[in-house]
Amino acid sequence: MKGQRGQAAVELIGALPVLLTLGLAVAQLLAVGYAAVLAGNAAEAGALALAARADAEASVRNALPSWSRAGASVRVGGGQVTVRLRPPSLVSALSRKLEVASTASVAR
Repeated sequence: MKGQRGQAAVELIGALPVLLTLGLAVAQLLAVGYAAVLAGNAAEAGALALAARADAEASVRNALPSWSRAGASVRVGGGQVTVRLRPPSLVSALSRKLEVASTASVAR
């Protein structure tokens, strides 16, 4: 029994990197989902502005939280508003690969 005394602590220390990696992966997936929702809402706001003959790009930017405006790109044309948004990530290369896009359109 004396040799098994610290075994649980050693196993916990061994499992910590796996748990940390799993937690970061789940957090990244949640960030991608949130970015997709933000892009969809912003594209819809831009399309509504386009229908009202207002500035669609400004409406898109106003619909996004300030932290996401720098990583967003907006394209307006042909009655459509497309928003591309990079989710927050600890690794910028990963953020570029996980970019999400959403398009909303209006009938004229």
